[in-house]
Amino acid sequence: MRNDPASLTAAIREKARALGFFKTGIVRAGPLPDAGRFDRWLDESMHGEMHYLVRQADKRRNPSLILPGARSLVVVAMNYYMGEPPPPAPLQGRISRYAWAEDYHRVIRARLEELYAFIRRQEPEAAGVYYTDTGPVMEKAWGARTSLGWQGKNSNLITRERGSWFFLGVILLDLELEYDSRAKDYCGTCTRCMAACPTGAIAAPYVVDARLCISYLTVELRGAIPRPLRPLIGDRIFGCDDCQEVCPWNRFAALSGEPRPAEPTHPAWCDLVLHSALTREEFEARFRASAVRRCGRDGFVRNVAVALGNSRHPGAGPALARALGDASPLVRAHAAWGLGRIASPAARAALAGARGRENEPSVIEEIDLALAGATG
Repeated sequence: MRNDPASLTAAIREKARALGFFKTGIVRAGPLPDAGRFDRWLDESMHGEMHYLVRQADKRRNPSLILPGARSLVVVAMNYYMGEPPPPAPLQGRISRYAWAEDYHRVIRARLEELYAFIRRQEPEAAGVYYTDTGPVMEKAWGARTSLGWQGKNSNLITRERGSWFFLGVILLDLELEYDSRAKDYCGTCTRCMAACPTGAIAAPYVVDARLCISYLTVELRGAIPRPLRPLIGDRIFGCDDCQEVCPWNRFAALSGEPRPAEPTHPAWCDLVLHSALTREEFEARFRASAVRRCGRDGFVRNVAVALGNSRHPGAGPALARALGDASPLVRAHAAWGLGRIASPAARAALAGARGRENEPSVIEEIDLALAGATG
């Protein structure tokens, strides 16, 4: 005999809180109510090179294609706010808050597994699947159909209790549960996130063009960062938090109880000179338990080269000159661009020397533009 939906739902919420999820939303499974909005976003190619979103579109529109007989979605939120970082020292690159601690995929997946096992103990015949940013489920869209929170104009889910500094996990179940009423949208007339976005990626309220988003450019994009956007990236080498930093609701952020990484090096900042010379093995060792692994070694060092160029610091020149000899054409191309930003006699000499030995067309193009002073 199955538990009644109300008592099972209460038990799920209690267990989720014990596992470190500060809030739980529960919604009836069905066709995605925001499917039209999602389709328009794809039709306008705002997903950039995230082609998996197109391949998985049908499943994202309909949870029953993921779990036949799906009846409920349990959406849980885990706080990751670790306070304010110290100011940067010269030649440091900024890492997004969500990557300061252990890779959230590992942490949340383990706890979702435990929550799902708890549900199965209550209902041994229940079927389900669970994800944290790894499956074809629109976590934010479904979370916004619950009492958990609403999707802000920057597309992030926001709660009145903690703002938006939290991770999401979701469990699909073939169980009937007690469902939430939908949270109200409290963004009102505020457009601070739109004004703060360095690249204008928030194309309209509630619409983010990933092709312009620094998080996409530094994490998901595998190729060259478009030249006009490179100066706007500043010192960001993995992700961007600007639209959340200015959100008024994040004044309610509370420190996470999760363990912090070891000091003294604060995880918000990376030494750009040191990380510009990372080998593949060093990258894997340094970031083996971090979400930074997502962008890969070449993508990360590409980002570092851009930040070094944007610093226009004399100390950046030697590091970028060394990067002109990197095995990766992607890194060499962005190092050339960075040297063009430095524009010192030594930088120009390094570019001229590299021009004589380079045979990769994309890198030669960047060197020529840098020598011509066309790096912005």
